[in-house]
Amino acid sequence: MKIFNYKRVPYAEIRAFSVHILTASGSFLAFLGVVAASEHRFVDMFWWLGLALLVDGIDGPIARKVRVKEVLPNWSGDTLDNIIDYVTYVLLPAFALYQSGMIGEPLSFVAAGMIVVSSAIYYADMGMKTDEYFFSGFPVVWNMVVFTLFVMDASATTAMTVVTISVFLTFLPINFLHPVRVKRLRPLNLAIVFVWCALGGYALLMHFEMPSWAVIGFVASGLYLYCIGGILQFFPALGAK
Repeated sequence: MKIFNYKRVPYAEIRAFSVHILTASGSFLAFLGVVAASEHRFVDMFWWLGLALLVDGIDGPIARKVRVKEVLPNWSGDTLDNIIDYVTYVLLPAFALYQSGMIGEPLSFVAAGMIVVSSAIYYADMGMKTDEYFFSGFPVVWNMVVFTLFVMDASATTAMTVVTISVFLTFLPINFLHPVRVKRLRPLNLAIVFVWCALGGYALLMHFEMPSWAVIGFVASGLYLYCIGGILQFFPALGAK
């Protein structure tokens, strides 16, 4: 009598499930980030977030390459991806902002609450993408926003203003850029992303003690990525072929 009915697992299923494991590894990177933030090691925390962002950037193309949805139809990669994204893009940055004391009590508590609640609602929006693959509304990339606030050593007023505006924009039909999938100005957009990432890595290597030109370049490239979606929305001929 057999207690367990073993069957050979096809290689295609093993390969597809390994992509889910890759995606899920972002949760452990987020956990390491929580530990670092709780100990006020914010440079380490952002390194972990950077690795999580790298995983998030490569798991989708790999999943499409190995046809994960077809091979494992009972496992939702989209649900898994949203869970990891919420933790790494929203929850951990909100915790870091609160822990840093950048805004100060009690507004830091209010700011963190605004971030996590508005973002949870945004993830439930089934129409967050436009036909051109822009995000409709601020796409809750709080990891990038909070990182920028750390790099520029923002004042409490500046930080609270940025948080409030971004939360407000989450629910407005203003386009925000997806730098890879949006075709308009794609070479320029990707170049700006590269500049932002390079200067961001430099900021971490320097423990946020950067020369003014690097801070200005980092903030300027971030503002471009923040605003260009809305600009392209209001000027539909710009970058069109």
